[in-house]
Amino acid sequence: MPTRATGSRTELTKVVEKQMRNWELARIQRPRPQPDQTPPEVAAFVAFSRTLASGGSQVATLLGERLGWPVFDREILQAMAGDDRVRTQLYEQLDEHDVSWLEATARWLIQGELRKDDYFHRLTETVLALARQGHAVFLGRGADLVLPRDRGLRVRVTAALERRAEQLAARSRMSPALALAEVERVDRERVEFRRNHFGPAANEVCRHDLVLNLDRFTHEQAVELILMAMRQRGLLT
Repeated sequence: MPTRATGSRTELTKVVEKQMRNWELARIQRPRPQPDQTPPEVAAFVAFSRTLASGGSQVATLLGERLGWPVFDREILQAMAGDDRVRTQLYEQLDEHDVSWLEATARWLIQGELRKDDYFHRLTETVLALARQGHAVFLGRGADLVLPRDRGLRVRVTAALERRAEQLAARSRMSPALALAEVERVDRERVEFRRNHFGPAANEVCRHDLVLNLDRFTHEQAVELILMAMRQRGLLT
């Protein structure tokens, strides 16, 4: 299924609703766990963090296609966090145990002053609810910092500043100087977003399981490296 929203909010909502129907079908067909088995908190996932114009979005999209997993990017996550109707539909698919886990996890993540940020609270609950439903690829919005630390794979995609500025200038028709300034501005904003919502440690490189420099690899090669890491972590059979 297409996983990036390219049109209106209505089109984006249809993408999300279709995926929720797919998850419901998968849940019905899934074998019931044995009485002595404890199901995982969330399904296997890959959470991407990337610098602007590094190629992270393309890698995430290719990975989703290879795995047959939905890709929830920054645009989709922001829209869901701001759309009460879509979030209600998502929560309605959760059972009582799911809801209890989600609420407890959200309370643990969002403390003190952060509770006053209603948007961030909704975003956190949305990411957790999506991961509870089924396999997914998450792109941006600090999803890797929201999801359980001992689950999934966290990938950082980056490239040299000059190369990223060239890529942005080429696709947006900016001047080289303006593109460089834009890349630096967005980099600062993303650092601030993570620091303000998750603390200074959120910007440490070691929070990622895998860091890819796309000055050295093609998008396809990056996907192969991620798949290899997923197999090593037991996320793929």
